[in-house]
Amino acid sequence: MQQEYSLMEIKVAIFEDNKMLRESLQQLINASEGMACTGAFADANKLLRNMQLANPDVVMMDINMPGISGIEAVQIIKEKFPQVQILMQTVFEDNDKIFAAICAGASGYMLKKTTPQKMIEAIRETYLGGAPMTASVAVKVLQMFRLQSTGEKNEFIDLSEREKEILALLIKGKSYKAVASDCFISIDTVSTHVRHIYEKLHVHSKSEAVAKAINQKLV
Repeated sequence: MQQEYSLMEIKVAIFEDNKMLRESLQQLINASEGMACTGAFADANKLLRNMQLANPDVVMMDINMPGISGIEAVQIIKEKFPQVQILMQTVFEDNDKIFAAICAGASGYMLKKTTPQKMIEAIRETYLGGAPMTASVAVKVLQMFRLQSTGEKNEFIDLSEREKEILALLIKGKSYKAVASDCFISIDTVSTHVRHIYEKLHVHSKSEAVAKAINQKLV
């Protein structure tokens, strides 16, 4: 039976091969105000069809699944559904998995041991354009970006002064709402600037934009 969803609800799709965890996440999301789980899938092998069925705002993506991996799935989603935000939720804390997920276009990276309350907060933050990360993961990300920045050749990127200002605020972890307040502009205007920044940097997510800005000392 098809369920009707409020226009104000954040629609979330889950891709997770652990049945118990998948069902508990589904229940958690449906019990949270302003959220609805519109699809829960054991793998990403019918990704495009399931994405069209669920029509999510936010995807919660496991990394290690049978068939198409979570990282491959992120790349496909960002190509076919660029407006969808993706939150990785996984047991992996190793650098290559984290970096691969972020470079593929994931917005945030949370460990499965994260408390239910923090996971719901992470979904909301991801929906609003943030980049939530478990603290231990965030430390690793900063270390990786610092290491990578020593060997990466800079390219010329022509950002306007306003775009540089907004990018600098994003690097500080500011939300779109906070950026709008600091710059005395609307959230819609912030979104437009961020879209232009993504195009100029050839990236698909806030995480990638922040990584490239740090690597190439753009601000």
